[in-house]
Amino acid sequence: MSFLQPDIDSRIPVTVLTGFLGAGKTTLLNHVMTANHGERIAVIINEFGEVGIDNQLVVGADEEIFEMNNGCICCTVRGDLIRILDELMEARNGINGRKQVHFDRVLIETTGLADPAPVAQTFFVDEQIADHYRLDAIVTVVDSKHAQAQLDHGHEAQEQVAFSDVLLINKVDLVSEEDLLQLEKRLRIMNPAAKQYRTEQSSIDLQLILGLNAFELDKKLELDPEFLDIHSHEHDDEVKSIFFREERPLDLNKLEHFPKIWLTDHGVDTLRYKGVLQIKDVQHRVIFQGVHIENGSPMKYPLVSSLSLGET
Repeated sequence: MSFLQPDIDSRIPVTVLTGFLGAGKTTLLNHVMTANHGERIAVIINEFGEVGIDNQLVVGADEEIFEMNNGCICCTVRGDLIRILDELMEARNGINGRKQVHFDRVLIETTGLADPAPVAQTFFVDEQIADHYRLDAIVTVVDSKHAQAQLDHGHEAQEQVAFSDVLLINKVDLVSEEDLLQLEKRLRIMNPAAKQYRTEQSSIDLQLILGLNAFELDKKLELDPEFLDIHSHEHDDEVKSIFFREERPLDLNKLEHFPKIWLTDHGVDTLRYKGVLQIKDVQHRVIFQGVHIENGSPMKYPLVSSLSLGET
């Protein structure tokens, strides 16, 4: 299976994966990278926090993975995005002393707080990037469990939907059919041009999200006439990230005790929590993650789960 369209455009296709915190972007990325598509993919991952977690959760050792932390890909680390894309092209062409590396396409996973419009803008306002890359599509993962509240209060969540070419309505197994229909109607009003697909665990036929040639500049300019004007944009300054790092193995009982207390007191205000942990007497690394708890309701699932991500 291949998604390349050499007769249409010889430039490297780029797909931007976006979606609010905890929607399932990294799960989708893993789905793409483990599928039998026969292509080599360069992956750029951007995280809001100072310490990168998602790059440790991505499988597929053959892919080229680049990480950018402590900022939004659409503003403070945008120069890093351009630099990485330039370096990728140099490596692909084997120039400037770089070892030649072949890849067929690029996937960019943005932070959940990124506005996708300035990310897309990069592929049109930077001449060198525009010469070598084409923006294939913006794919937005929507958390059907929390989307209504996120769209009510989050500017970034609204922009991610409005600027998308494909909307993956994820976690459909966690909500009722009535709630799904209401959400789909709202999304259709916000972005009538985007294709909508329901997913569980971000599982989707890759032909529905890759090789689409779906990003149309003229239509985006109709949506936002100032799209190509380089200007600053706003984020919610109240959103902060904190991290904890420990070199010693952690005690599982103490580990579960602390988050339960934290989430009982601050669950509604905690948009996302995740980590890759080393637990005492556990032979594999452990994933710790979740999204915010609504109305202080108790947790229904364990805080931690063991995954085969390699020996500690």
